[in-house]
Amino acid sequence: MLAAGDSPVHKLHPSAKLVVTIAYIIITVSFSKYQLNGLLMMIIYPAFLFSSSGVTVGTCFRKLRFILPLVLAVGLFNPLFDRAAMIKIGNITVSGGTISMVTLMLKGVFCLAASFLLMATTSIDNLCAALRQFHLPPMMVSLLLLTYRYIGVMTEELSVMTDAYSLRAPGQKGIKFNAWGSFLGQLILRTMDRADELYNSMQLRGFSGSFTYADCKRFDRRDALWIVLWILLFLICRFLDIPGILGSLLLGGFS
Repeated sequence: MLAAGDSPVHKLHPSAKLVVTIAYIIITVSFSKYQLNGLLMMIIYPAFLFSSSGVTVGTCFRKLRFILPLVLAVGLFNPLFDRAAMIKIGNITVSGGTISMVTLMLKGVFCLAASFLLMATTSIDNLCAALRQFHLPPMMVSLLLLTYRYIGVMTEELSVMTDAYSLRAPGQKGIKFNAWGSFLGQLILRTMDRADELYNSMQLRGFSGSFTYADCKRFDRRDALWIVLWILLFLICRFLDIPGILGSLLLGGFS
């Protein structure tokens, strides 16, 4: 539903959005663990997409609510191992571990937000068509498409099995540990049965190993400009200390 929008970002060629997202993630991850100033500038890209695509920040974080805690926990113990003082603000000393912890958390949040915005502004068919234009193997692209489309079928099977287990064990909270193995085995068998039925129906409809994806719009100058400008801005944020430069200019103006 989000990818069916009609904003200027939705109308861009999927290859342009894919290239910029990959470049954004690579450059964001390349910041060192103490480059918090430069990393903060990378918020420009997701902030621009949120404001121009119509996708709200609340929608993003609501959809990612199960993944974000894992991302935020990556650098949680850094302050315990790196206690060297890095910044002193009045009587408050900030250690290198605290800075690296915040940096790792922001990297994860920014990369997740960029990936979510790509999926929220590009349909899975158009995204797979873009991957095929980059000559990715058809099997990998088809696997991605089928996983995206039918992951809900597996969750439905899981829900049915969970309800059946609850009816056979009233009053019990969750599934007993000694039943996990058989429960998982049954889920795999049911999933394989549904996958076999799906594959047979695909063959009856003429499936020959790869899908015919929806035709993408032509790649035009606006798409090329989108790629060039954003990658140029990412490189400027990566190799220039923009906050430091702005701070020096402001202090020089006041003096």
